[in-house]
Amino acid sequence: MKVLVADDDIQILRALRITLSAYGYDVVTAADGAAAVRRAVEDHPDLIVLDLGMPKLSGMEVIEAVRGWSRAPILVISGRTDSADKVRALDLGADDYVTKPFSTEELMARIRALTRRTPVVPEQSEVVFGDVRVDLAAKAVVRMSDRSTIRLTPTEWRLLEALVRHPGRLVSQPSLLHEVWGPGTTDTGYLRLYMGQLRRKLEADPAAPVHFMTEHGMGYRFMPAG
Repeated sequence: MKVLVADDDIQILRALRITLSAYGYDVVTAADGAAAVRRAVEDHPDLIVLDLGMPKLSGMEVIEAVRGWSRAPILVISGRTDSADKVRALDLGADDYVTKPFSTEELMARIRALTRRTPVVPEQSEVVFGDVRVDLAAKAVVRMSDRSTIRLTPTEWRLLEALVRHPGRLVSQPSLLHEVWGPGTTDTGYLRLYMGQLRRKLEADPAAPVHFMTEHGMGYRFMPAG
């Protein structure tokens, strides 16, 4: 199981990496919020252990960015004891909250509880919708009726992958901007432009899409059986 640990305290980051590795977890780390979002996108962790007080993007912002497209449990670890911070983190999509300092036994018990509650689902290597087959491993898109290759730009591919990996789920605009264009991107015009290009290439009727749906003001949703 892969765990992403994000904390700007290098000593805590190192201690958690050593501890979790000793328990058999595959650990990736991030020392700031922007790096945490990037690692979440690149590594698709099964569990995220996250500090709230980080530079570049706060833990709260990381929760918002990740939760739009990922179901991975999020365990917040923080020195903040104010109940308002705990409530806000949980409302944004965190699954549990541990206050620093904490014991190794408590941390591992919380992790075990979260992983029991949310079993790991193997990632799909292939997605089929309409007349289109997407091979995620080979990064190839094929029209099944004539077996022709549908050519996508790198940006179109990243957007497609971000959506088809989460069928039926709303993926928020901030999450897509972070995942496709990187932290700090806020111009939703990029999304409208590239979503239009994807629809022209992949929808039977781009003017009346049934697979790549817009949730106005919120984000987009991929519907494989549209």
